[in-house]
Amino acid sequence: MTSPLLAEHTTLRVGGPADEIVTAATEESLVAAVAAVWDRGEDPLVVGGGSNLLVGDDGYDGTVVLVRTTGIRRLDSDEGRVRLRVQAGENWDALVAATVESGWSGIEALSGIPGSVGAAPIQNIGAYGQDVAGVLVGVTVLDRESGDRVHLDAAELALGYRTSVLKRHGGLPPVRDAVVLSVDIELVESGGRSQPVAYEQLARALGVELGAVVAPAEVRSAVLALRASKGMVLDAADPDTRSAGSFFTNPTVPAAVAAVLPASAPRWPVEDGTAADTVIPLDRFDGSVPAPSGHGAARVKLSAAWLIENAGIPRGFALPRSRAAISSKHTLALTNHDGATAAEVAELARFVVLRVRAEFGVDLVPEPVTLGVEI
Repeated sequence: MTSPLLAEHTTLRVGGPADEIVTAATEESLVAAVAAVWDRGEDPLVVGGGSNLLVGDDGYDGTVVLVRTTGIRRLDSDEGRVRLRVQAGENWDALVAATVESGWSGIEALSGIPGSVGAAPIQNIGAYGQDVAGVLVGVTVLDRESGDRVHLDAAELALGYRTSVLKRHGGLPPVRDAVVLSVDIELVESGGRSQPVAYEQLARALGVELGAVVAPAEVRSAVLALRASKGMVLDAADPDTRSAGSFFTNPTVPAAVAAVLPASAPRWPVEDGTAADTVIPLDRFDGSVPAPSGHGAARVKLSAAWLIENAGIPRGFALPRSRAAISSKHTLALTNHDGATAAEVAELARFVVLRVRAEFGVDLVPEPVTLGVEI
């Protein structure tokens, strides 16, 4: 029997009960479960891996649908390309592992990210120089208004840094008016060669220059090691991994705001078309920002982890008598070390936001979807 406590279905291991929790193991059962809730005039809370979700201690007053659908099908594609249709409930890292083993490239740097495939385009997950936007062809969704399955091309999803129209539309719960059923991605049949390494920390770990290509398996191994060193690979024996991963997005601010920060603060210019995870290292960035190609002032992306640590919040920090803590491995992760409540996690998140705002005048934005808590 599926536990009614959402804490059992989120990687933060917090969250109260739901009125009902339904597990959907096939696309048809997922469609039926969601449609039944919509027919009652209610909103389901659709949960994949629960790795990007903070639910309050009062839980969810409604039906939770756990997406556990499976299946990967190869579609027709151009020579040298591999197009896959993946069911929403497939485990994301298992998909990456399978593509790497097949010698296909395009998502090897996205290894180790917890969660389901269906959530990947909603959040436009990304890491180490790659993101889902780079390989996404489109998604098939169940549309609430029509009740039909609808295919949406990637261009229709307005993919951005850790966001999409699916995440923004309708507010909470996520994907209120459309539920992702399957995801189409296109990879490169690369003959055992990765995509060019686009992230300096990963290049250093591999011992290569930026832009180099290596075996996809080498990239995957290096990324998994880097993520594990930061407590970002799920491990039941490691309390630092009882988290939602990076809790805050890297803030993007006007260049004038970035200019007043200490010289040691990592920063990089952002323009339309700039890859979300393409970092210009500090030693190669002279502080100038190129003129924007579109409307509005030039913008600069900052490191949320640097802001937190330099606001006086070290790794392992916890508020008095709280069981929530900053990860001992990475200041960007908030963890549940010893049976923390959602309220304790939210209290710590609010403290971080206030400290960074007071010290640097920059507002941090939570990355996880929050429900029944205030940050």
